[in-house]
Amino acid sequence: MALQAAFIFLAPEADPAKHRSMVRTPQIDLTVVGATNYAQAENVARTLVEQGITAIELCGGFGVQGTARIASAVAGKAAVGAVRFDGHPGLDGKSGDTMFAA
Repeated sequence: MALQAAFIFLAPEADPAKHRSMVRTPQIDLTVVGATNYAQAENVARTLVEQGITAIELCGGFGVQGTARIASAVAGKAAVGAVRFDGHPGLDGKSGDTMFAA
């Protein structure tokens, strides 16, 4: 059975219902989903876990706080990891922590 994994990326005006894709390989089924901010990404992560995802990787736009929020949202039901940028090129060189952490 293939690993059920997901990659969540942050992008302005991303719509998780429309901005998603699936890549299937013999070892991994990877669901890619866009979100506009941390709150929306938390909802996406919870839904993905409900659908059987057991590993979630976050784009470089998620800062330390954003990564912690997603880990908390899935409550240990999926492993959470992150690509790391100090300033993400898709977010005007800012961290999601600067933009979305409350």
